[in-house]
Amino acid sequence: MSISPNKYRTHSCGALRLDDNGADVALAGWVDSVRSHGEGLVFLDLRDRDGITQIVFDAEDSGKEIVERADKLRGEDVIGVTGYVRKRDGGSNPKLDTGEIEVVIRTLDVLNVAQDIPFKPTDKESLPNEENRLRYRYVDLRRPRMQEILRTRARVCQIMRRYLSEVGFTEVETPVLFKTTPEGARDFLVPSRHQPGSFYALPQSPQILKQILMVSGMERYFQIVKCFRDEDLRADRQPEFTQLDIEMSFIEQKDVLETITGLFKEIWKEILNVDIGDVPHMSYHEAMDRFGSDRPDTRFGLELVDVSDIAGSTDFKVFTGAIEKGGVVKAMRVPGGAGKLTRKMTDAYAEFVKQFGAGGLPVTKLEGGEFVSGVAKFIQDVRPALVDKLGLEEGDLIAFGADTYNVVSRSLGELRLKIARDMDMIPAWGEKWNFLWVVDFPMVEWDDEQNRWNSLHHPFTAPKPEDVSKMESDTANVRSDAYDFVLNGSELGGGSIRIHDANIQKTVFKLLGLSDEEAETKFGFLMGAFRHGAPPHGGIAMGVDRVIMHLCDTDNIRDVIAFPKTAIGSDLMADAPSPVDAEQLAEVYVASTAPAED
Repeated sequence: MSISPNKYRTHSCGALRLDDNGADVALAGWVDSVRSHGEGLVFLDLRDRDGITQIVFDAEDSGKEIVERADKLRGEDVIGVTGYVRKRDGGSNPKLDTGEIEVVIRTLDVLNVAQDIPFKPTDKESLPNEENRLRYRYVDLRRPRMQEILRTRARVCQIMRRYLSEVGFTEVETPVLFKTTPEGARDFLVPSRHQPGSFYALPQSPQILKQILMVSGMERYFQIVKCFRDEDLRADRQPEFTQLDIEMSFIEQKDVLETITGLFKEIWKEILNVDIGDVPHMSYHEAMDRFGSDRPDTRFGLELVDVSDIAGSTDFKVFTGAIEKGGVVKAMRVPGGAGKLTRKMTDAYAEFVKQFGAGGLPVTKLEGGEFVSGVAKFIQDVRPALVDKLGLEEGDLIAFGADTYNVVSRSLGELRLKIARDMDMIPAWGEKWNFLWVVDFPMVEWDDEQNRWNSLHHPFTAPKPEDVSKMESDTANVRSDAYDFVLNGSELGGGSIRIHDANIQKTVFKLLGLSDEEAETKFGFLMGAFRHGAPPHGGIAMGVDRVIMHLCDTDNIRDVIAFPKTAIGSDLMADAPSPVDAEQLAEVYVASTAPAED
């Protein structure tokens, strides 16, 4: 790392090499370890974000007083030193980039004495639990792993800005204080002091604003933006997260897909030196049919196969009953599963799929050319047809799902992932980068509880031009011009071509059960913009945090955010959220929710 010399240092702790032998240098950083050898000799590892340098205090060069002070130093003390570089005495250390040299110290300046360090940030064998890491985040961020993640994140954002600027995009900031709009999750609300009883909302995304930018003639907009959603958290979700937001005018779906594919080719090449090649497209229905998921992990097999035609000819009522009710029967071949999956495991799988609506999990095995165990006696007569359709081989296990299409697809899709983990079928990080565009989503899905249609993406998603005519006559089969970008079973982002025709937008609102008055109240400013000349436009939002998770090989989103929240939305370091006093609440016309004192 190149730095500008100042009174604290001339080099970083990872910069010096054998070519610097004999040079006078100044270093500063944190004490990583101290090793006292007695007889006026102390070795110390000095660490900064760039690396570690071994420094040496000896009575001859440093003086007795400095050696005694050095012997009192402890881990995470902050010091500055001056001295000269020499070839390391006793042989090089191949674990360090600076392992061929050491710095013999002439002066020592203790800049800060660390007290009560909760854990050693470079101790790989005794990393504390996550709660302590988050509570003392300023110590946790000193870990080289965390430093590297944040640097990777910064590099990715730089690539995004550079690439998009080079292809004609303009970066525009949109408001953090905005109007509450229904976008699928709860809003975080901010009371207004100037307008009693009124509230801003922190934006779940800049969706409406970026569409208005297209109406404004911006044509190519992007933003690396904070978004806020008050929803239940999980390993890849936070209440505030970062997305790359993009919108383009006078384009078709292929223009968005080509732009994002080109960007990710650049990111993976520059960060990992990996050529991701061409990214294939798969329809939503194919993804659901084959993998039971609209974000399929295509790195391994275990694909789902519809065997309703074969199952319907059996006397097994579980199969025939599902088909008679308009459902399906699907099967999943597990290669070698007969010997690797025990009865205890398959019983546990039957319980597992119940949480996704399935009634159970019929299974059987192919051994000695026959179906054995499980439901074998019910399907022995159709064995040749199943062997042929599923490509079964000796020692395979077959798992079946029989229910509605959605229940079967989801339950077997989730089971597919669990079996792949249990059988160690998922490639290790870096072995495969299976990028995929999933396209042609249904525009709406039926909500039985509310007895109405809901948008599968959002209400501004355009229908496929060829499906516009059947929006009201054949609503269930209308496809949207939407697309998701998937990597190894994880959705990195999604978007769509937007509705720019006010009449089509009005029809969509009607299908979703929104009256003209409700639509005007919630989206009046957008509808007004459409009436003043809106170009065809579309875009996408990419989850920056999830991208970094893949690049840095972690499944925890908190690892890639400098100051994240816990699973219940708490900042343990700053103790947030926290109560505020009654006076502050009164200023914004909000009543206190604190319990009354006795």
